[in-house]
Amino acid sequence: MTVLPTIILADLVTELPAPVRLQRLVSNLMAEFGCGAVVLLQKQQDYLKPVAMQGLAREALGRHFVVAHHPRLATIMASRQPVRFAPDSSLADPYDGLLDAQPEQPLAVHDCMGMSLFVEGECWGAITLDALQAGTFDAASEARLQHYSFLIEAIIRVCRLERDNRVLRQSRSDSEPRLVASQADSGIIGQSKALQQVLRQLDVVADSELPVLLLGETGTGKELFARRLHQLSPRSKKPLVYINCAALPETLAESELFGHVKGAFSGAGQDRAGRFEAADGGTLFLDEVGELPLSIQAKLLRVLQNGEVQRLGTDKPCQVNVRIVAATNRQLAERVQQGEFRADLYHRLSVYPLPIPPLRERELDILLLAGHFLEQNRVRLGFRSLRFAPEAEQLLLQYHWPGNVRELEHVLSRAAIQALSQGASRQDIVTLQADWLRLADAQQTAATALTETAATADLNGLTLKQTVLNGLTMKQTVLNGLTMKQAVQCTQRQLIQAALQQHQQCWADAARSLGVDASNLHKLAQKLGLKASRGHP
Repeated sequence: MTVLPTIILADLVTELPAPVRLQRLVSNLMAEFGCGAVVLLQKQQDYLKPVAMQGLAREALGRHFVVAHHPRLATIMASRQPVRFAPDSSLADPYDGLLDAQPEQPLAVHDCMGMSLFVEGECWGAITLDALQAGTFDAASEARLQHYSFLIEAIIRVCRLERDNRVLRQSRSDSEPRLVASQADSGIIGQSKALQQVLRQLDVVADSELPVLLLGETGTGKELFARRLHQLSPRSKKPLVYINCAALPETLAESELFGHVKGAFSGAGQDRAGRFEAADGGTLFLDEVGELPLSIQAKLLRVLQNGEVQRLGTDKPCQVNVRIVAATNRQLAERVQQGEFRADLYHRLSVYPLPIPPLRERELDILLLAGHFLEQNRVRLGFRSLRFAPEAEQLLLQYHWPGNVRELEHVLSRAAIQALSQGASRQDIVTLQADWLRLADAQQTAATALTETAATADLNGLTLKQTVLNGLTMKQTVLNGLTMKQAVQCTQRQLIQAALQQHQQCWADAARSLGVDASNLHKLAQKLGLKASRGHP
């Protein structure tokens, strides 16, 4: 007699984190049914999202399976009973090519069964089981899955009760119901420690009325974090209004932000509310706030201080209640020192600064995000299945990602189109090869540019380019009288000096041209003896 019910019952009465509880569940089911993969999927709007799995490639955790695009999942969700698909079923399996145990050429068909899951009368999601060997599942397997469904749903119910209890313990004083963090559909994907730390801070500060300044490199997805903050805030029932400050012409910025009255300027044919009034009671997201002209910064500060806006062309003020969330990829503190950003506005906006980690610091999230974008391209281009070759996965993990999540998205879109141009059939399981990502080309271009720049530096009579060409290895300690560390420092010193000269000694611009964070550049320059350790020049 199977011991699975005993194991599941033991987990029910054991205090475990929800992710661990669900992962133990799928692992035990995989062992019980002797199959290749088990996936627990939660229903969110029109798609199913894996929350625990065993036996699939890691990137599958980042995929969102739109039910309408996957006939097998649609069939499972339409039934309250277990559904088993014959090995020769014409319906494509959503996991084709994604099983960990797949051979070099993955099987086009395999056994599959699944069942929709209901908790307290509401459809929660589904459980699916897949096997590469035909005949793994039979009528008896369906009956066992039906039997275990009650225990599976009990595990899910316990996880939900634990979450609800946490919400009650942290209950808010207002009566407006709001989303808890696990329900916020912000589109943020990832499990890395760096990301989870940011999300925890975001979830806490969301409940306050503090202005939040999101800091991060371009392409990190700051808008998604602003959306999550709004969804979890007391203002979630009111509008979230977005404005891209970098795209605002100075002549129209005041009208866009604060509105205007009829006749205020040529072409103003009627009264028009600005973005502040549109966001009244809600949140105004000022993206790329560092690009606002100084003249508009002064007027923005007045609104933040008094809560009043004045439409262009009238002296009558209008009271607004708006929470400000701003974002920038600039070093605003440095711009304040350079006189390009008002210090008083900076302090108003940065009451709670929140740095968003770049993708290179979220290594665990790279494949999850890649899986998400791969599924999007599979649907968009009509592929039956898209997966990564092992070499492609490795290249994704090794690349530096200067363009962050946005660059990853574009790389995978290009690779999917490249697959078609190489003759791949949309009806096959298509494996994206490493060279289709073209990341090696990007790395080589960057390396060539660095080498050519460094080649102009005289390293005690020997350039870095010559050092490489002479075949010297990292193990060698002397490079014509210089250690490797000294040679690298000399090259760094030359590059920084050249960048500063090119940008008229502007450290912020020099940092951007070198592709490094400005604060890190200051620290490196101090270490290299290019500046004093006290303050900035």
